Amino acid sequence: MIPYGRQNISDDDIKSVVEVLKSDFLTQGPTVPLFEKKINELVGSKYAVAVNSATSALHSACLALGVGTDDIVWTSPISFVASANCAIYCGAKVDFIDINLKTYNVDIDYLKEKLFQAEKNGTLPKVIIPVHLAGQSCDMESISKLSVQYGFKVIEDASHAIGGRYKGEMIGNCKYSDITVFSFHPVKIITTGEGGVATTNNPEIYNKLSRLRSHGITRDINEMTHASDGPWYYQQLELGYNYRMTDIQAALGISQLTRLEEFIKNRHEIVEKYNQKLNSEYFIKPYQDESTYSSYHLYIIRFKLDKVKFTHKQIFEQLRLAGILVNLHYIPIYKHPFYEKYGNVASQYPNSEKYYADAMSLPIFPGLKDSQIDEVVHRLTHPIGYQTLF
Repeated sequence: MIPYGRQNISDDDIKSVVEVLKSDFLTQGPTVPLFEKKINELVGSKYAVAVNSATSALHSACLALGVGTDDIVWTSPISFVASANCAIYCGAKVDFIDINLKTYNVDIDYLKEKLFQAEKNGTLPKVIIPVHLAGQSCDMESISKLSVQYGFKVIEDASHAIGGRYKGEMIGNCKYSDITVFSFHPVKIITTGEGGVATTNNPEIYNKLSRLRSHGITRDINEMTHASDGPWYYQQLELGYNYRMTDIQAALGISQLTRLEEFIKNRHEIVEKYNQKLNSEYFIKPYQDESTYSSYHLYIIRFKLDKVKFTHKQIFEQLRLAGILVNLHYIPIYKHPFYEKYGNVASQYPNSEKYYADAMSLPIFPGLKDSQIDEVVHRLTHPIGYQTLF
């Protein structure tokens, strides 16, 4: 079996976790702040708040920016549902921005027209969440300029993109956004088991994110509504959550960060091998914009279905039967029954529909062997049953 992605755990990773297990702190100790410091140093942000998942980070980010009932949040439909759910958690409404068929990220021309119409209709978004699909940054400079023009806030969903770059700078520095969110799920670029982080350059946002991950509680005298009763004292200032990351997870994350560059280099090598072996006559291979350096969380191909003899579904099923666990990232969010009730119509998003009809994620992860790459390519390009694929 060849999975589409998997974690890469070293002896040093295990040693780092064991050291924490033998320490005085399993959670709320010194390791989480150290992990946050390492993230800031890596991406160039001023503040980082580590939490138990990227979903928690997205939810907290929306709350920190004041998203609430009757607000509107826009995001990409080609993403995991968490990119939209975070707004629903806050009582807001969600709408979608169609994708660009080269980058698979939000289409800037579509966004400009949608904002123009929304301003006329009085339905401008409070927050836009661009998603860096597969590890390639959206056109953040253009989105930032539009945020100034139309007055919305920006949360970068960079769950796929730690270690990636935009215009020569690290994704996560928040130069063009209010908050950036990373994921550390096992199939992501680095892992903490489960986990996520939100970066920001705004001290007020940082303080709120810090409180929200721990029940809305503060021990900072400067944030309290009245004088402290004593050394034991703390105040709950708002409704928060138990979104804390443990020191165990943070120890794994710190160790994994030491190999981040190696991981991404390996992913680029795998991409190059796929690109060389797959015939462009039958496949649309991943496009990398010259302003970006992708972390390549995913290797997404699209089939030129008019040139092949099988359907998208048949190819997917045959690869799965052969032990190649391809995937499809993602089902457009508006197609899920939960989101259908909000009145989104597929015809509003023609590029997302086209993408969903012919996209497929091939296996990519550090340690994927050349023989496994060859097996994936062989299964893609050789006969299925008694017919050739092409």
